Amino acid sequence: MGTRISAVLFDFGGVLTSSVFKAFEAFGTKLGVDPRLPLRLLAKDEPSGALLVEHEEGRLGQRDFEDGFAERLRAHGADVQGPGLLSLMQIELRPDRAMLDLVAELRAAGHRVGLLSNSLGDDCYAGFDLEAMFDAVAISGEIGVRKPSRRAYAIACERLGTEPAETVMVDDLEHNIVAARRAGLAGIVHREAATTAEELRSLLHLDVAKEATQAAAAQAVDEAQAAHEARAAQATRADVQPDERSR
Repeated sequence: MGTRISAVLFDFGGVLTSSVFKAFEAFGTKLGVDPRLPLRLLAKDEPSGALLVEHEEGRLGQRDFEDGFAERLRAHGADVQGPGLLSLMQIELRPDRAMLDLVAELRAAGHRVGLLSNSLGDDCYAGFDLEAMFDAVAISGEIGVRKPSRRAYAIACERLGTEPAETVMVDDLEHNIVAARRAGLAGIVHREAATTAEELRSLLHLDVAKEATQAAAAQAVDEAQAAHEARAAQATRADVQPDERSR
């Protein structure tokens, strides 16, 4: 019989929040270019990809990333400057109440729960009390390595106090789940809260009522939503400005 799964690692953006893909597409639409351009550059444009890796691993600050990525966007027809770029890219992200409820439910049932996230910007976790929500937190910009590196999963499991074989990773990117499985973890590709919850409860042999933990989770969501709205208002005031050099 194989090792029983007893712990969970969650990704952040696109798992505990609404879709990162849709947020980035909304950003592309706001720029007046192909909505898929920002994602396409980050995934397939070598200079953009290098900027992202350096930033997510903590070797490139937010402002330098923003300036560098704005330059790549301009090279592909967008009229944009760097300052405030990451806030605008993520302005459409919203906390996913059902997923936050699930995190609280699993912890209340006695399972160890951690966060393993590739960071994007200085304020991407604003409004979320990660230390209170999770038993352990591993952020790429702090640990110096990002998913899908095997070392990222190892560090997260070490901090959580579990073996990889005892742990399941929940992530919205399939290649991160493929990497997690190669590192010895189980994996769930997240698409929506209901199916992820069903898979986790089955994997963990969990059958507890959610109602006992929803009040605390709801409060966390409300606080995160308030913080998001404050950031959104600030970002809107500092909206994307035309590149002076293009005038």
